[in-house]
Amino acid sequence: MKKVVEVNIGGINFTIEDDAYIQLKAYLSRFEASLPKEDAKEIMEDVEARVAEIFQKEIKYPNQVIGEDSVRVVIQCLGEIDSTINSNSNSQQKTSKKMKTNKKLYRNMEDKVFAGVCGGLASYFEIDTTIIRAIFVLVFFFGGSALLAYIILWVIMPKAETVIQKMEMNGEPITPENLRNYSK
Repeated sequence: MKKVVEVNIGGINFTIEDDAYIQLKAYLSRFEASLPKEDAKEIMEDVEARVAEIFQKEIKYPNQVIGEDSVRVVIQCLGEIDSTINSNSNSQQKTSKKMKTNKKLYRNMEDKVFAGVCGGLASYFEIDTTIIRAIFVLVFFFGGSALLAYIILWVIMPKAETVIQKMEMNGEPITPENLRNYSK
């Protein structure tokens, strides 16, 4: 018989084994310590949301207790905190390729003229923003529906405001090293 703990991770309640909880708490503490102090709170909220998302994928039936195996999956997905990341760049690159996340469509607020729609589309399709803008201008002058399409996209595409959303927009894996790079 194992002791279990009720925890709230990313706004979702989970029942987790005590040993797994200790392991997860230690990992998240190391993760937070590796981040710049000024961005740590916001990033940790995003990391907790990611942990909750991974746990939800691991749960196969209602009221399932999360064990150490699920915590290992979280650590594997987010990456182990390691001070020798630079010396292990080959293994880090291999891990990054395996853990590439699915891209999500967001408005890129760092590459915007009006609302960031073209910047977001350019990030999603991995092409230059100027090409997307040129396409919108050409369609506007020759077809006329570009303005309507732009307005619709403006309304339905969410902004990439948090570090995690920016990483998802670019298809980057959510690892401690990438979080440090994006928070700078």
